[in-house]
Amino acid sequence: MTMMREFAAGLALLALTVTANAGTLDDISGRGELRVAVQTQGPPFSMIDKVGERTGSSVELAKLMAEEMGVKITFLDYDWDGLIPALLSGKADLLVADMTPTLARGMKVAFTTPFMYTGSAVFAKTGSAFSSTDSCKAPGTKIAVLLGATGEKEAKKAFPEADIKSYKGGGPLLLDAVNNGQADCGVNDISAVTGQSAAYPAGTFTIMPEVLSKEPLAFATRYDSQDLLIWMNLFLEQVKLDGRLQANLDYWVNSDDWKNEH
Repeated sequence: MTMMREFAAGLALLALTVTANAGTLDDISGRGELRVAVQTQGPPFSMIDKVGERTGSSVELAKLMAEEMGVKITFLDYDWDGLIPALLSGKADLLVADMTPTLARGMKVAFTTPFMYTGSAVFAKTGSAFSSTDSCKAPGTKIAVLLGATGEKEAKKAFPEADIKSYKGGGPLLLDAVNNGQADCGVNDISAVTGQSAAYPAGTFTIMPEVLSKEPLAFATRYDSQDLLIWMNLFLEQVKLDGRLQANLDYWVNSDDWKNEH
């Protein structure tokens, strides 16, 4: 009888442990809502389009996630440097952006497998004295970068004698700074620069052909949400296999088609 009581007690403890450790996927299913942190303005990955709708490459992939989960989706808008804090605070279940899974960021959040690869590009105003990457290396050159982004780190390495100016917010701030003469050159993700420059007249900026680095892009969740991380990786593998990921990237990242429609 003692063994039976111990066995029964063990089963009860196991049941309590399982209940106490209900995963993030259970939380999402229970509330019927997936909460996603996105960058306020970061086309072509996240933006408010001309009819006031939240869209973009990462946003549309997140919508597919919610659809596959069978829940509604709520987007939480943050500046770039607010994305990870929003995730860690529990306000968001995951974040989707054009974020590089660096080792430093990996100390804080758990990244998925990459969904694409890109690199940091240098750009300047067309017709200015800064017509090449080398010209941006001159001592005292003002380089606009996004606070906390990979481009900030790459710019410091590539332009050691430059005046690095870090901006808090989104990538369009860098384009504004270069266009207005507050900065001579800018450094940001090539996909972001290409997408965000669409808001200006054609030919406003010259994007240098070289990239400062080759970087993966990934989504992220918290380390205590391993069930959600596993599911996100399964999702990315599935949309790779069925072509939905490539269709998304071909429309939003590899072409200009979205610019006329959004």
